[in-house]
Amino acid sequence: HGRVEERTVRVSHDVDWLRERHEWPSLAGIASVERRWEEDGKVKKSVRYFIMSKPMTAAEVARVVRAHWQIENALNWVLDVTFDEDGQRNRKDATAENLSALRRIALNLARLEPSKGSMRGKLKRAAWNEDFLASLLHAAANI
Repeated sequence: HGRVEERTVRVSHDVDWLRERHEWPSLAGIASVERRWEEDGKVKKSVRYFIMSKPMTAAEVARVVRAHWQIENALNWVLDVTFDEDGQRNRKDATAENLSALRRIALNLARLEPSKGSMRGKLKRAAWNEDFLASLLHAAANI
């Protein structure tokens, strides 16, 4: 996005004190990821903390954190392109959460279908063709 970003990852495996105090028998380490970037002429900073059940190096933590956001961003992009999710204005009670869950279910059903074509095309086909919709639901039931 045209910005320079610097990340510092720190890892500690010396966590016996934390494991005993919080009853986390599988705790293998803790990590922090500090991010610095410049935006609108100001230097900004954020720090995120992670607990680990597997011992990892700082480089491995950085790779895992980055991969998580790539997956999350890819899912959000598909939901926005396919369902215009960012443009939805459902706000009352739990409507937004419920519709978001239904969109994810529909997307996953369409992904199960092996034919070529776009997600939007498969979802339109399911809306227009009851036999195709039934095949999607049947495939999901057999997983």
